[in-house]
Amino acid sequence: MEVETLIWKYALVNAYTHKGKANPKAVIGKVLGENPELRPKAKEIIPLVNQIVEKVNAMSIEEQEGKLKELYPEFFEEKKEKKEEKKGLPPLPKAERGKVVTRFAPNPDGAFHLGNARAAILSHEYARMYDGKFILRFDDTDPKVKRPEPIFYEWIKEDLEWLGFKIDEIHIASDRLEIYYDYAEKLIKMGKAYVCTCPPEKFRELRDEGIACPHRDESVEVQLERWRKMLNGEYKEGEAVVRIKTDLKHPNPAVRDWPALRIIDNPNHPRTGNKYRVWPLYNFASAIDDHELGVTHIFRGQEHAENETRQRYVYEYLGWEYPVTVHHGRLSIEGVILSKSKTRKGIEEGKYFGWDDPRLGTIRALRRRGIQPEAIRELIIEVGLKRSDTTVSWDNLAAINRKIVEPIANRYFFVADPVPMYIEGYDKEFVAEIPLHPDHPERGTRKLKFEPGKPVYVSKDDIELFTPGNFVRLKDLFNVEIVEANENGIKAKFHSVEYEIARENRWRMVHWVTEGKPCEVWVPEGEELIIRQGLLEEDADVKVDEIVQFERFGFVRIDEVKDGKVRAIFAHK
Repeated sequence: MEVETLIWKYALVNAYTHKGKANPKAVIGKVLGENPELRPKAKEIIPLVNQIVEKVNAMSIEEQEGKLKELYPEFFEEKKEKKEEKKGLPPLPKAERGKVVTRFAPNPDGAFHLGNARAAILSHEYARMYDGKFILRFDDTDPKVKRPEPIFYEWIKEDLEWLGFKIDEIHIASDRLEIYYDYAEKLIKMGKAYVCTCPPEKFRELRDEGIACPHRDESVEVQLERWRKMLNGEYKEGEAVVRIKTDLKHPNPAVRDWPALRIIDNPNHPRTGNKYRVWPLYNFASAIDDHELGVTHIFRGQEHAENETRQRYVYEYLGWEYPVTVHHGRLSIEGVILSKSKTRKGIEEGKYFGWDDPRLGTIRALRRRGIQPEAIRELIIEVGLKRSDTTVSWDNLAAINRKIVEPIANRYFFVADPVPMYIEGYDKEFVAEIPLHPDHPERGTRKLKFEPGKPVYVSKDDIELFTPGNFVRLKDLFNVEIVEANENGIKAKFHSVEYEIARENRWRMVHWVTEGKPCEVWVPEGEELIIRQGLLEEDADVKVDEIVQFERFGFVRIDEVKDGKVRAIFAHK
């Protein structure tokens, strides 16, 4: 395609997608960014772009569309395909606009991770889709086994807000113990619950044989007396449990007379201290709260199907309608740790730096790597409501994230394990002026200077290209011939400036820096963390939290800038 036709194409596309007005700078960025061989002719191309953009902007939108169909009919096909490819969530059963209430109920005993994110994002997306309400409910009534920690209440809330959640209500289960007590007493009075004082081993033996506990059919008065003893401290931990009456012949023994509330001595709960000794188990507290908070739809993992069976007994006894339940499979990501227990153990042993260690699958770790909230949401929506367990590869998430960060990430040269290259035959100072982003010339340029007599630094990763007799192009600088090379240094001689010569000869391109600033990149590789030391462009003006692309290395998030040194976390290629 000749240059003028190429410019018409980009100008028309830009105008068509921006209400009939093309931006000459954006068009120049596209022409030179996607056709690097034209960059040496930029001085000739820019006036031509301005002329063509002026002509395009003088056309009506209908004329622009007609001309674009003539020059580039594929544009409309591609647009149609992209529209068809866009995935969304299916309709929600029994959902009425304005009446859908969903909840996410994490346990604040660890940081929020990608596995939890499936239920959370589905709950939030459907609440928003139906103009409903999304509730965050902290399930923190197990101060012994899944002990909550104050920091995780805040972190989970922060992580949800970072993901773009609008939280309509926040409730904390440990603040609601009196409510659970009222319902427990009500069920005891109805004869639907009882206090069991059997030793745990004895109860399991009876349960597995489908035989009633000896306390099951004792009078309500006796049950209430035992209940008061539980509350006032006359029973110790493990000596009494409130059980919900169910079918003693149920095929699943775990459903038979399941435990609703138990005693925990010295709970030392972070919110209530030792004020309460009787604590509800998950199924009881969750069942009561879902009704009390008006939850209409529950999104939960397939592994919780048994919990629903248990909870339905409470709903039946109290005459309530059980919420619509949508089950989905577990979500995991290859090579990334999601388990809270493994993460905690690794942190305690010093294997991980903390809950945001970039090797982990916590939302904080993904954020630290430069994964965008939109990418996580899109991944979950793409997986959807499948009942089967789903394992996604890091490449799946990276591909989505790349589409999001590619337009916003400025480009820089980073040279890992730098090796000096001494170049002979070019005795002038050369300043390479490179766009911060090839598609956005309006962002400005960065300058890399070559000075005769001083080495440039190239990456040891490219060492196989630096064999004597080989030619390489130093990106945006010039072409050189390798004279001599080893890991300590490379001798080369200048060949030519023109990019076209390198392109025609298919010479490989390498990046380089002169006097760069120290930079290390943390690269997570499964359980390992590889730290790459190198040099970043001396004048690179990078800031903490910024997502940038180190050319030919990958997208990174700037993690720290301190004392002239930069630390970055590798996200993906």
